[in-house]
Amino acid sequence: MSVPRTEPPRAADETTMLRAFLDYHRATLLRQAEGLDAEQLGRSLPPSTMTLGGMLKHLAFVEDWWFNVTLLGDEPAPPWDTVDWEADGDWDWHSAAHDTPDGLRTLLAGAIARSEEILGDRPDLERVAVRHRPGRSPVTLRWILVHMIEEYARHCGHADLIRESVDGATDL
Repeated sequence: MSVPRTEPPRAADETTMLRAFLDYHRATLLRQAEGLDAEQLGRSLPPSTMTLGGMLKHLAFVEDWWFNVTLLGDEPAPPWDTVDWEADGDWDWHSAAHDTPDGLRTLLAGAIARSEEILGDRPDLERVAVRHRPGRSPVTLRWILVHMIEEYARHCGHADLIRESVDGATDL
C-alpha cells in the first residue's frame, strides 16, 4: 500500500490522540480506495447504493463542512459552493460517478490538507465554532474532531465491506 497509515499512540495528550485517530481513519479510507478504477469505485454492495467513490467525495465535503464552514464560518469551498443541495441532498454521493478516480482522491486529499491547515500545530479544543444550526448550541473543536473520527470510522466499516466485494481485499 502506498498510502501510509500510522497506529495512534497508546498514550498521548488529548489533542495528539484525537488527531492521530482521525489521521488513522483518513488513511484507512484512502487505502480502501487505492488502486481501484472508476468502475470499481462506482460499485455498490446491494441493497446499499453507497460506493467507494461516493464515500471519497462525501468525506471531502464533510471535511470542508466541519472545519471550513462550521468552525471558521467561511463559505463552502469549490465544488461545494455551487451545489444545489435542495435539488439533490446527496449530490456528493451521486455526482462521484462522473469524477475520475484521481480526481476523487485529489479532492479528498486537498480537503484533508485544508482541514490540517485550519487546525495548525496547536489547536484550541475549546474553540467554539462560528456557525451552528438554529436552535442548537454551538460545538467546540473537540466535538468536531470526535465527530470526524466517528464519521470516518463508520464509513471505513462500510468501505471494508464494499472493497471486499470488489476484489476480495480484506487486509488494507
